[in-house]
Amino acid sequence: MAVATETQFHVLAVDDSIIDRKLIERLLRTSSFQVTAVESGSKALELLGLCQDLKTSPSAPRYQNEIDVNLVITDYSMPGMTGYDLLRKIKESSALKDIPVVIMSSENVPSRINRCLEEGAEEFLLKPVKQSDMNKLMPRILKGKSKENQLENNTNNGFCKSCSTVTSENTIDKMKSSTNSTNISGNKRKAMDEGFSPERRKPRLSSSNISSNWQCCDI
Repeated sequence: MAVATETQFHVLAVDDSIIDRKLIERLLRTSSFQVTAVESGSKALELLGLCQDLKTSPSAPRYQNEIDVNLVITDYSMPGMTGYDLLRKIKESSALKDIPVVIMSSENVPSRINRCLEEGAEEFLLKPVKQSDMNKLMPRILKGKSKENQLENNTNNGFCKSCSTVTSENTIDKMKSSTNSTNISGNKRKAMDEGFSPERRKPRLSSSNISSNWQCCDI
């Protein structure tokens, strides 16, 4: 009889230091995460399927996910592409922007931390990373999965918020137009009844007025 196993979430770890990379990989595996560790931001983008250099392959699709990643944890200071650059690449991608990104650094620089958080990083961890830091990752992964599931449900149900808004606005406009047309028609009928009826255009002549007119003519 097969025993159901708990779903393993996949974490992509990025660090140019082999020592730090091995450490974070061990901590993640101890916390029951599936881990893929790479040494650079460009390698991470390659695994994620995000084409970095469009000039060399203009006909290549921009997004093509190669592996299913639930979270990216990256060092900040790396040669070539920094962790901040990698963060921006991921968040600028419509296909990858919902993947949570966690930044690590051995330097406690407030401006650097704030910049990463403002750009969309979920956490900023100070090195050396500890096992207790791994406990902060699961809520971030679950948050990312929740966004992904919500997007899939909206797509499957054919829901379009902007389309719904436009439809509602069009319905309101039609109702207003119908009301205005009804008011205009009513006003026209009222004007015809009150200002253009034959009785109002032709004043009645009484017998006394007729008699008076005849008398004037006799004289």
